This record gives sequence, structure tokens and C-alpha cells, in this order.
Amino acid sequence: MSADSSLTRNFCIIAHIDHGKSTLADRFIDMAHINFSRGPAQAQMLDNMDIERERGITIKSQAVTIPYTAKDGKVYQLNLVDTPGHVDFSYEVSRAISSCEGALLLIDATQGVEAQTLANLYMAMEHNLTIIPVINKVDLASADIEACLHQIDHDLGLDSSLAVQVSAKTGFGVDALFEAIVKQIQHPEGKDAFPLQALIFDSHYDAYRGVIVHCRVFDGVLKVGDEIQFMNTGGVYKVEEAGIFQLELIKTGELHAGDVGYVITGVKTISDVRVGDTITSTNRPAKKPLPGFMDVKPVVYSSIYPVDTNDYEELVSAIEKLKLNDASLIYEKDSSAALGFGFRCGFLGMLHLEVIQERIEREFDLSIVFTSPSVKYIVHLKNGETINIDNPLEYPDPMRVEYAEEPYIQANVITPTQYVGPIINLCMEKRGTQTGMNYLDEKRVELIYEMPLAEVLFEFYDRLKSISRGYASFDYQVIAYKRTDLVRLDILVNGEPVDALSQLVFRGNSQNRGRQVCERLRGEIPRQQYKIAIQAAIGGTIVSRETITAFRKDVTAKCYGGDISRKRKLLEKQKEGKKRMKMVGNVEIPQSAFLAVLKSDDDSK
Repeated sequence: MSADSSLTRNFCIIAHIDHGKSTLADRFIDMAHINFSRGPAQAQMLDNMDIERERGITIKSQAVTIPYTAKDGKVYQLNLVDTPGHVDFSYEVSRAISSCEGALLLIDATQGVEAQTLANLYMAMEHNLTIIPVINKVDLASADIEACLHQIDHDLGLDSSLAVQVSAKTGFGVDALFEAIVKQIQHPEGKDAFPLQALIFDSHYDAYRGVIVHCRVFDGVLKVGDEIQFMNTGGVYKVEEAGIFQLELIKTGELHAGDVGYVITGVKTISDVRVGDTITSTNRPAKKPLPGFMDVKPVVYSSIYPVDTNDYEELVSAIEKLKLNDASLIYEKDSSAALGFGFRCGFLGMLHLEVIQERIEREFDLSIVFTSPSVKYIVHLKNGETINIDNPLEYPDPMRVEYAEEPYIQANVITPTQYVGPIINLCMEKRGTQTGMNYLDEKRVELIYEMPLAEVLFEFYDRLKSISRGYASFDYQVIAYKRTDLVRLDILVNGEPVDALSQLVFRGNSQNRGRQVCERLRGEIPRQQYKIAIQAAIGGTIVSRETITAFRKDVTAKCYGGDISRKRKLLEKQKEGKKRMKMVGNVEIPQSAFLAVLKSDDDSK
């Protein structure tokens, strides 16, 4: 590797979901003629998972070093750090951004500036990155380039004359973009002579070599054989291999100031490597770690159970293998009277939960049930204690509770003006409080709301998209905990509580939620020889009830006329028999019933 950092450029691509980040990365790789030994080239080359390719999203960020011969004849080393696009992974995005000097802000010519375009722009500005606006998809008939240029000036406050127009699909304009990267983004400032400081922005697990750490060296040199320390976790390791990414790992033996590459140190568990940590040398350590490190905390909690209890061991190994490549997945063992043994898991958001669910079902061929997603509540007890709760079964006796608090988010919604009314109604229905409303131009409005995170978990995003016909975009961040009126909603079948269906809900929503669950269960639980009551209860108060009618034999069919008391006697006898049956009867709840209840509200309509 060259120690001349003046020929190095470190940059990332930031954009709203679906604006073409991965496609543009593909064009960069194509035009640099990087040898692709993993088989034939394919779309979304930096996305390794099938789910990423199918959904067109990036879940796990990647990096690639692109050699580029500029018009001035010099060969530059362009380090592209690919970033996830979804709000769930915003911490990983912030670490990837902080390892670069510049960012390409990608804007879809047919969609314009959206919520995450703004969120990612602000993040890049906080890290003082050079921002190059890029208008993508200019080859489409529906592209409105003039509107995009106006939005770059007006909404983003950037210079639209510097905007580069490209089509990532066809490759149009990519040469001009390469030149813009070389000219506008400054080279890294670090010095090889300073003590080693390298930022970990990602890691992945290799079955043969252990954890492979992705890092950006700010100062110093990282060489094979050096003893290094992770400054926030304190772990000390020896460098076994170092190099750069070119779709596969290319050994170079050392990384200089300004380089982006990988380090293998023999770490065996991925949770020992934290994104945002600083690597330094043990014999000449840096005075302090690089800023911005924090522990990633789960936001959404749910329990996973195998549909067939005999698959529990396979579920154990599946979750352990997923954890190897995803340090942000947190889990502990859990059990339920209705569903058997499983795991209580913490996720970064609903997309993260869906991805884990799909990966377990596809990669390990397991049928699983997820319980209702929940957030972490802070419960203040009357004796002065404070407890954190994410599982409804841990909720204490209401007599002991002083009050509870739930996490609130700031939600930013950008929408065309014609959908403002219905979106405001949706946000109010979800207990949102409007804190701002900005007209970006005559056609688009930015709405800013504070609302409980728990309300966003249930079908908020789906309804937002259907109300706005897909045009509204949504971004959020957790801001604070606020006081709430929290209750535990229990579901009783034949008088017996079903623990897996318990939910923590806002008291004002409890009746509606209870009614929905009871109606769905009524449609799924098979009829018995006796009547089955399905009830939703808060403490000792029943807030909703549905009844599954019994199978009945017509015991009076053999009575032809005669006294009415004869018929009554037969019916009373049948009633007694049904009563005895109900006392000893045990209602089997099929797995389909759990799945029906745990679907979002819109899925079942």
C-alpha cells in the first residue's frame, strides 16, 4: 500500500431507501474493472444476503477499495464505505460516515428529497464531510431534474451547480462523478508518525478466521505482528493479517494513515468487537479514543418460539449463528406455558426484526412464531424502586405501581401537500403531538411529530404508505421517556390466561386491541362440544369478549308432542353434561391462532 495519503479519497454514499445506492456502487466496481473471482458479476454486488437483493435494501454495510486513473494521469485509491439505508441502522450509518472525508448525497430524480435524505445530510454535516449532490435515475421518462436542482438549493442548502447527474443503471455520468470525487473531496489528513488511531466501523464473522474487523486508520500504521488494544472494551490482540477490500480480502500486511481496510486478530466472538471502538497500539497508545462511540441498545423486543417444540435445538443453533454476524442481536432464554421454550430477543427496529425472522425461516428452514413486539418501559414503584420492563409477563401488580414511562420518538414525515390531512389524522390517532410543519416548496410539506414508539410498531408505516400512495417518507429518532398510562392486557381462553398473548398497552387503546385479539382468536380456535369464552382482561376487569358456540346434538328430536317439561328435562340434562365437559375440557390453541393475532392490523383485513 502507498503511504502517500494525497492520492487517497474516502467517501460514502448516503440516500433515502431505494434511491440507487447499491446500483451506483455496482457501476463504480464495473468501471474500475475489479476482478470478481466469486463468480459472475450480479446486481447489488456489495449486498451478500438474498434478502438484501430481493428487497433492494442494504442491511450490512460493506467497503471496497477502487483504483481510479484520473484525467491528470495519477492513480487514486478511492475507498467506498457502503452504508445501510434504513433508520434502524442509523448508528452504523453514523460510524461509516465518520470514517470518511466526503459523501455522495444521492437523490432519485423521480422522487426528489425525502425524509432520510435530510436525516443523512444532517448527520454528514455534523461530521464536517464534503457533500457532493448526485441526481440519479436521470434516464427515466418521469425524471424531474429541474425540481431536484431546486430542492438541492432550497431544501438542502447545497450548491446545485456542483450536482452531478448520473444514471447508475446505465453508467451515464459515472466518469464525471469519479472526477468530482477526486477534485472536491479532500485527502485524509492523518500522519503515519503519530500514535495509531483506527475506527472500527463494522465487522463480520468468518468460520475459519474468526472476526474480521473493518476499520479506517486515522493516524499511525497498523502492521501484521503488532499488538493492538480496543480502547473502549480493553481487549488486547495481535494482528495476524491486514489488508484492503476489493470484493474479497486482499492482503497488504499493513494499513497506513487514511486507509480503509480489514484486520484479523483471532477474536472469536463478534460481541468482543464493538462498532465505533478505537484501535490503538499497546507499545505507543493514543491519548484518547475517537469520539462518537456508544453501545447500541435494542429498541424493539419480541419472543421467538419454534412452531414445533421438537425444533428447539435447531432454533438455538440458528440464533447462535446469526449472532456471529450481527452483534446488535441480543437474546436470552424464555419459556411460555402455551408455546414452550424459546428466546426473548432485542432488535434495533421493526426492519431488523423482520430480517432476523426471514433469515431464520430461510437459512435454517425453521417455522417460528414471534410474540407481539414491545418496547422497553420504565416502571416507577410506590416504594421508590425503578424497574425496566420489555416483557408483559414481568409487569408488577398495579397496586405497587406509582407510574410508568414509555419511549417517545421525533418523527419526520415528508409528504406531497394533498396527503397532509389524512397523515395528520393518522399521527393524532397514534397519540402524536405536532411540533413543526415546514413547507419545503409549493408541493411538499415536512411534518414533525412527537409520538410514542410503541404506536409506530403496529402498522403505522404500512398505513402511512397506503394513505399517501407511497409518496410520503418517514424517518425517526428516539428522543426521551415520557409518562404514560400503561396497563397489561391479558387474554383468557375458557377462563385460563394465555401468557404468550399478553401485551402492554396504553389504557386508551386497550379496549380496541382486546377486541381485535378476541375476534381473531374466535376465527381460529376450532369449536368444541362446549361453549368457549375468549376474553380480554385488565386485572379483574373484562374489556372484551367473544364466544365460540358449542357443537350441539338435538336431544329433543325424539319427543313427538307431549308435555313441555319432558323437553325441558332433556335440555337441562344436556346442559349439565356440557358444564361437566367444560370443567375438565382443555382448549388446544392452534399455532395459526397465534400467527393471526400477531400479524399487524392491516395484514388481516
